[in-house]
Amino acid sequence: MKAVILAGGLGTRLQPYTTFLPKPMLPLGEKPILEHLIDWTRKNGVKSIVLCVSYLRKTIEDYFEDGKRFGVRVEYAVSNKPLATAGQLKTAEELIDDTFVCMYGDSIFNFSLRNMIKQHYAKKAFVTMSLNEYKTNLPYGVIETSKAGKVTSWNEKPEIKANVNMGCYVMDPEIFSLIPKNTPYGMDDVIKKAMNRKKPIHSFITKKGFIDIGNKLSYKKAYQEYIKKLGKI
Repeated sequence: MKAVILAGGLGTRLQPYTTFLPKPMLPLGEKPILEHLIDWTRKNGVKSIVLCVSYLRKTIEDYFEDGKRFGVRVEYAVSNKPLATAGQLKTAEELIDDTFVCMYGDSIFNFSLRNMIKQHYAKKAFVTMSLNEYKTNLPYGVIETSKAGKVTSWNEKPEIKANVNMGCYVMDPEIFSLIPKNTPYGMDDVIKKAMNRKKPIHSFITKKGFIDIGNKLSYKKAYQEYIKKLGKI
C-alpha cells in the first residue's frame, strides 16, 4: 500500500513563513511537519510514499530524496500550478494501482491508521474518511422559540458536537476517474460526486484529534506544543 501526501499548496495564510519554505516543511520541534507525517505513516505500516509537490518543490525533494534516510520509499508527483486538494491528488494517478492512503500535508495525526485501513477493507468501502469528534461551546445564549415566536427555552453558551474532516482518507484507485485532469478540484467535490454515484463512503471516527496547521495562529500553537514536549520551554 502507498500513502499519497498532498504537499503542493501555496500556504498563503502562513505568509511570511512560507515565502521561502513550503508549508509542509515548516518546523515543528526538530522536524518539519512533513517528516512528522512520514514517521507516523511508516509507524502504521505504510512505507511507500508519494509526495504531490508544486510550490518550492525543490526544498522538499532535496530534503527527502528517495526516502531511504527516513526508512521509506519516496516518489514524486509534480504539478506546475495550484490544483486544490483533489486536483493535486490526480497528479499521482500513474503511481497508484491499488487501494491507497491520501492525506493533507499540513496536519499532524495521532490515531491508528492501521485500524482505519482494516476497517476500510472490512466494510468494502470506496472511500473511508477520518473524522474527529469535535466539541466546542457557542459564545452566545441559544434561544428556542415556538412557531408563534414564544420563547420556550434559553440555553446559555451550549456545547455543540460535530464530526469534522481530518484530511486523511483510504481510497480505491477508481477515485481518479472522478477527478478532472490538470484542473483545480476540491476533495469535497470528488467525495460528493462519489456519493451521487452511490459509491460506499464510510467514516473512521476518533476522539484523539489532530493538529491542523492552517494559519499563523494554529502554527504558533502547534510549534509551542512541540517545543514544550522537547523540554525547551
